[in-house]
Amino acid sequence: MGEHEEYGVARQRFDVADAAPLLLDPQGVVTGWTGEAGRLLAYPAAEAVGRKLADLLTAEDAQRVPDLVERCRRDGGWTGLLTARRRDGQPVRVAARITSAEEAHGGARWLALLSELAAGAPGWDMSRTVLERMVSDAPVGIAIVDTDLRFVWSNAALEQFGGGPPARRLGLRFADVQPGLDAQAVEAQMRHVLVTGEPVVGYEHVGHVLSAPLRETAHMLSFTRLEDDRGRPMGVYYTVVDITERHRARQRLALLDRANESIGRSLDLTRTAQELADVAVPGLADLVTVDLLETVLRGAELTPGPLVDTHQVALRRTGQRATEEGVPEAVVGIGEVATYPAGSPPIRCLTAGRPWHAERLDPLDRVWVTDVRGGRRSTFSELGLHSVMIVPVRARGTTLGITTFFRRHGREPFDEEDLRLAEDLVSRAAVCVDNARRYTRERDAALVLQRSLLPHRLPEQDAVEAAACYRPADELTGLGGDWYDLIPLSGARVALVVGEVPGHGIDAAAAMGQLRTAVRTLAAQDLPPEEVLAHLDDLVARSAREEGAEPGAAGSAGTQCVGAGCLYVVYDPVDGGCSMAAAGHPAPAVVLPDGSVTFVDLPQGPPLGVGGPPFEAVELSLVEGSTLALHTDGLLARGETWAVDAGRERLRRALEGAGPLDARCRNVVDALVPARPYDDVALLMARTKRLGTEQVAAWDLDPDPALVADARRTATRQLSHWGLDELTFTTELVVSELVTNAIRHATGPIRLRLIRERALVCEVLDSGATAPHLRHPRTTDEGGRGLLLVSQLTQRWGTRFVPDGKIIWAEQSLTELAELPVAALLE
Repeated sequence: MGEHEEYGVARQRFDVADAAPLLLDPQGVVTGWTGEAGRLLAYPAAEAVGRKLADLLTAEDAQRVPDLVERCRRDGGWTGLLTARRRDGQPVRVAARITSAEEAHGGARWLALLSELAAGAPGWDMSRTVLERMVSDAPVGIAIVDTDLRFVWSNAALEQFGGGPPARRLGLRFADVQPGLDAQAVEAQMRHVLVTGEPVVGYEHVGHVLSAPLRETAHMLSFTRLEDDRGRPMGVYYTVVDITERHRARQRLALLDRANESIGRSLDLTRTAQELADVAVPGLADLVTVDLLETVLRGAELTPGPLVDTHQVALRRTGQRATEEGVPEAVVGIGEVATYPAGSPPIRCLTAGRPWHAERLDPLDRVWVTDVRGGRRSTFSELGLHSVMIVPVRARGTTLGITTFFRRHGREPFDEEDLRLAEDLVSRAAVCVDNARRYTRERDAALVLQRSLLPHRLPEQDAVEAAACYRPADELTGLGGDWYDLIPLSGARVALVVGEVPGHGIDAAAAMGQLRTAVRTLAAQDLPPEEVLAHLDDLVARSAREEGAEPGAAGSAGTQCVGAGCLYVVYDPVDGGCSMAAAGHPAPAVVLPDGSVTFVDLPQGPPLGVGGPPFEAVELSLVEGSTLALHTDGLLARGETWAVDAGRERLRRALEGAGPLDARCRNVVDALVPARPYDDVALLMARTKRLGTEQVAAWDLDPDPALVADARRTATRQLSHWGLDELTFTTELVVSELVTNAIRHATGPIRLRLIRERALVCEVLDSGATAPHLRHPRTTDEGGRGLLLVSQLTQRWGTRFVPDGKIIWAEQSLTELAELPVAALLE
């Protein structure tokens, strides 16, 4: 007999009423035995339970069991003929029907119905009493609906889901007995089975049944079409299994997965606290508030363990989320202080360091916070809250704050499982909060260091219009080894500096600070660019030798400087002259007033501290309105390897834009630097200016002491022309002293120059190679007070060497004119 013929015979001869039921596990092992099965096969329950189904069949059919098990798993069941073997060894031909029987705890079992194929066995006309007796002890809910989807029969196990006893269901639809479930979705499955005849196995449905209206429950339903002897649909037979615990377990795992993905994505305390509240609503609670200690928000170091003195505790609302708008705002808003009275549950949790929950809140109790908006404390009933959990935010043995979970009316109260889930959520978030606290402390310290190392703002001067942009690659500290500076020099000149130290973070920033300080010190000596770099190179090499560590070693700022690069540029607004030198650093770009971009052909000196050939400088003259773009190599980098020519071409296109210099500087960095830079980036842009001819006056003098008086009178007339008569006395004294020193100690021509910028600059050029020294004469000395008077009467003074000799200069501020105590100085 073929398989299809066998299936047809089984359907025609199968007697549900006389069938012997038994339960099998997924591997085909007998787990449940009935009296009917015992009478059919003569095995007592003690011997049958635990046997494999194959042991109850003849040798030939036993070989079919693995295939039957696989077909049951694939098709949700099986119907056919088998030859069983009685306890005495006698074979018995049976019609078998195997269908899924899911258990409430989520386990999978199979219900096998065996009917003996004996002559004269009754067909489908068994009585309802016999049918009910067969399935009355089934562990799953079973029901039959007709072709109009109205109940015609159900077993007692179905009562556990609500809807009344079987008699009350007769003639009703699914929506009539379970209004809290999506009846349309369930009946759609029934109609599909009626139309196609295809069984639906393992359909999951979530909702609120009558037996637990406040609790979300999940069920697994299986649907099979019932047919008469001619194969016409009679209705639908379905089973129901409660899988709520499995559903809730999946929800908990999904919630924890979302927490792992969502919480701690940044090192921002407020954002991390808000992420915790966002994850828990609405999956776990209807309202979640996160209150952190103010000391935590400041990044302060805390004492391990629970809080001891709660009288001085200051909590601040850092995160909150609610399913309905207006509930948290009615109490405390984000960023506001949350003050709890002594002895309240939140304070007890802070003190004990242990969680607390109440399944039912007293509806007349007022909220625990004492400082609320409007001055009135609402009751829990007014806010619609009825169940609560409070979990301390603890990490590494330290209490950081509390998280409070509320549920509104209409949801079941929190239970122990919910509390364990809340503890797991908060513990995961607490580590992220503590990391953010530690980061806040370290970042604040780093930012203080940064403010002390990089310029707060570029100094005011009239030589260039300048703008700078700095972007570190190290997101953790916001610091790197790149730096820039603008240093006013004598004679209205400025020094433009850009440099970089290998590495990132605080160590590189500290090394950068050392270099920047050294450069400023060398700039004050008015040295040419190549000499500044030569002295800087010696300083780095000597420092590394003295520290005796490998270059770049952690904690060694001196060795960190080895291999650093630096570009030093000096610009003179009087004649537009520009000189520069580089130590292992890219040459600057020049944007001409017409918008064209060129790159300076600058000889590359070796990086600082590594030794090599001497540094070379180049001299060029810049048209007024030209823009110098000094940058570190991070501006052009595109990973570990990058082409210089390609990087310069990108920079050329980025510099061709127009607009204010500040905006252009930011736009260039935004255009060339990715969101996550490969290296630190510093860009300093300076648009050159020229001093007008009316701002500079110069005279050549013969080295004749008799001409000192003429020099004073010439300077006085120029001051009068500029409207600076208030500075006449001091300027006469300065000119007299500087010119006299030049005549006395040098040979050759002398040149006097006055520059009117933000300060009045008096310069005297001579061919001498020695610098004057400030003396402090005794009261009995008849001379030696000239430079002392100059230093006392001017803002600053100094000496710089040029190819033709030296220049002695002195500056008087034009923004802070004041009466000078000259008479007191002359006494």
